[in-house]
Amino acid sequence: MTNVAAENRVVAYKRAPNGSLSEVGSYATGGHGKGDDFDASNGLLLGYSGGRRFLYASNAGSNDITVFAVNGTSLTAIQKISADGVLPESLTRYGNLLYVLDESVAANLITGFTVGADGKLTPLADSTRPLASPIAVPGDVEFSPDGRFLVVTDKGPSVIGSQVVENVIETFKVGSDGRPGPARPNRSFGRRNFAAAFMKSGLMLVGESGNPVPNNGAISSYRIDSGSGALATITGSQHNFQWDTCWILITNDQRYAYTANFISGTISSFRVGANGTVALINGRAAVEGLTSQPTDIRLSADGRYLYNLLRGEGQVAAYLIEPDGSLSPRGRAGGLPANVGASGLAAY
Repeated sequence: MTNVAAENRVVAYKRAPNGSLSEVGSYATGGHGKGDDFDASNGLLLGYSGGRRFLYASNAGSNDITVFAVNGTSLTAIQKISADGVLPESLTRYGNLLYVLDESVAANLITGFTVGADGKLTPLADSTRPLASPIAVPGDVEFSPDGRFLVVTDKGPSVIGSQVVENVIETFKVGSDGRPGPARPNRSFGRRNFAAAFMKSGLMLVGESGNPVPNNGAISSYRIDSGSGALATITGSQHNFQWDTCWILITNDQRYAYTANFISGTISSFRVGANGTVALINGRAAVEGLTSQPTDIRLSADGRYLYNLLRGEGQVAAYLIEPDGSLSPRGRAGGLPANVGASGLAAY
């Protein structure tokens, strides 16, 4: 997604048999981008309804969400709806529920929608919940695999009891009506949580930028208590010795995790145990360059290929995931504006 303030657009790519990409189209969202760094994950989200594929795009500059029907690499805009907040930058979906994270300093909050069989969104009454702090600087909202919890990562200070604390991950227990309870702030193990990814088992991995300390990026893993939403650390801050670790994914076979490291211009690879333990394989599994500004990372549906949005260069880099977790480059495709905050990547 271009995230250009004047006119936000989604750029489409076709995948070749070897995993490489070529640009095939560009589609206006009808909304406005932020025009600079999203500083968040999941601004672009794929989902299925009624046997069809839909794409949801955050327009952070106009505070709305565009829904596209997807047909191969072709997109048709079918709805634009208010995000019911300011700076919608992260989306998550479970079943017929979609939640958006609004990142405005004036009102950090999450709010929900129901998703129809036609892919369109309807606001879910009484679903808006504030975060534990108005200056949490959140980075990501994620549903747990069973839909019982929403998780928000905080990069800024939050409130636990009467104390203002750094390094918090918030959990919201979701009721049978799809509405979340109040935020439960949990102290995290590591520093400056950016994005979260869930294993199929429900265990959670969180990418930590580690800022402002150089080369302090890491992953921590957690177990969520099914009753209270409290977090228990499994692996605490497995460092990759890279700078500004933010975006994270887990492979389909649950064996590997990867992070995009914004300032270092690299991708790191990790081995993931069935019990949620995390061990570094290669802090510099892919070196994309100091001007590349790697952000969102996604897998192809079959799990063979990894794609990384390079915000600094207006490109998407493609990689084959080898059996040992190493990455083999499959080229880059352009078509995005460089250095203006391109954000959001989806793949299938």
